Amino acid sequence: MPKGGKKGGHKGRMRTYTSPEEIDAQMKAEKERKKHEQEEEGEEGASRKDTAEEKLPGSDSEDSDDDDSLRKRAGVEGLIGNWNPNRVAQKSKKVTQIELDEPRQLSRREREEIEKQKAKERYMKMHLAGKTDQAKADLARLAIIRKQREEAAKKKEEEKKAKEAAAAAAAAARGVNSLSLK
Repeated sequence: MPKGGKKGGHKGRMRTYTSPEEIDAQMKAEKERKKHEQEEEGEEGASRKDTAEEKLPGSDSEDSDDDDSLRKRAGVEGLIGNWNPNRVAQKSKKVTQIELDEPRQLSRREREEIEKQKAKERYMKMHLAGKTDQAKADLARLAIIRKQREEAAKKKEEEKKAKEAAAAAAAAARGVNSLSLK
């Protein structure tokens, strides 16, 4: 028999529900905690305002930096003490900061692609001019084929002339034979 028997399973246990009074108590406690945190932040904000008044009135940008650094970090951020050093914050550039005069730096892949295309174009020019080894081999092969075709055409012409001469000789021989029979 399995461990715990038939009635020992976890699926038949009694469920417990939270009563409405407990829910109300939890919500009140949470509201009080938030209120207490806001009061503490208000006290910290007052002390920050006092130090800000002591500064010169022309240093507004420094005030905002101090506020950002003293702002309480929410969630997991408050627990983590250091940040990822590899993370680069994206900086937005203004239109006036972008320099259009400088040529854009190409990546290695783009440079290699352009070099490859230029080399292919140079090779094709040399190939069409007949200066590459492959072009020379192609021209030599074409010359041999042309020569073979010319020889085949001459041979065919000679065979045709020989056939015509044989046919003419046969016709002449028939003509002599036919004359002698008469």
